[in-house]
Amino acid sequence: MGWRMPSETDPHERTWMAFPTEGQTLGDTDVLREEGYATWTEVANAVSEFEPVTMLVDPSEMLRAKRMLSGAIEIIEAPVDEFWMRDSGPTFVVDDERPGVLGAVDWIFNGWGAPDWAEWQKAAQHARIIADVAGAELVSSTLVNEGGGIHVDGAGTVLLTETVQLDPRRNPYADRQRVEAEMLRTIGATKAVWLPRGLTRDYDEFGTNGHVDIVATIVSPGRILLHEQRDPAHPDHDVTRDLRAHLEQQTDATGSRFEVTGIPAPAQLRDEEGFVDWSYVNHLVTNDGVVACGFGDEKADAQARAILGEVYPGRRVVTVDARPLFDRGGGIHCITQQQPTLSPVQTGEVSA
Repeated sequence: MGWRMPSETDPHERTWMAFPTEGQTLGDTDVLREEGYATWTEVANAVSEFEPVTMLVDPSEMLRAKRMLSGAIEIIEAPVDEFWMRDSGPTFVVDDERPGVLGAVDWIFNGWGAPDWAEWQKAAQHARIIADVAGAELVSSTLVNEGGGIHVDGAGTVLLTETVQLDPRRNPYADRQRVEAEMLRTIGATKAVWLPRGLTRDYDEFGTNGHVDIVATIVSPGRILLHEQRDPAHPDHDVTRDLRAHLEQQTDATGSRFEVTGIPAPAQLRDEEGFVDWSYVNHLVTNDGVVACGFGDEKADAQARAILGEVYPGRRVVTVDARPLFDRGGGIHCITQQQPTLSPVQTGEVSA
């Protein structure tokens, strides 16, 4: 038996999300809370145009969720505090020797290094809850990790970040060898490509300390899409320049050098908190589509759609304003988690 995490570009059975609940992440005013509810809803409705969406909803939010969400979205009542499903949910895997068997990796989730502000005790149960609903075999891990901290090509390559998996607040006794062994056991990664760091804003108090899914993704075997900050006034100009140079020297699981394609950041450099980390890399690939982040920059948003259309040929690219997500610490990829489609013999379909 060997588990393998499929590429995000492979067919999906559905996408999982979690509906917001009141707390620090959502916001401390009525205006901020309504903005958060509306944005999570808009993303869910956009994804549901391409594939089924199942939403975990806390009992305290059931009435609101039923009122706001499209009738096509399935609701599962479950405890929710943090609602970044990419990070608290399971990483789905398959076993090529057992067609039709779904696995769900249950990483240890501690709210991105157990910061004082994070509320994650309920979210830490999400992987087990979803595995049970989806009829997946639970693949337990002792590694503190989040789905936003990995990207794969489905063929043995995984992107990791030194400041995430080797973060002493997450895994104080880990080293590269131990992390790579766990990646092989849980998601079938035979080659780990380590990034030295992430984007600048991601190291602020409410950041993840370098998640790769805001920096780079493998759009197809041998090809990486990389966030590109072209303005030298932004600290990520040097960061992304150095990351490109680093990635162009790396090889995938087949031993082939990567082709690196840049996707430029929008023009705005700062908000009231400092330099922004607005990134088009943090999109979700869906069945026949891509749900992309928008930032109110008509020129840059259009350029991003064109690039995403080129690297994902045959898919329709739609944009959702992701500024309210980034204000809260993430993007579209961060709040979604895809479940791969399996062979026709698969059982364990989701039911309400």
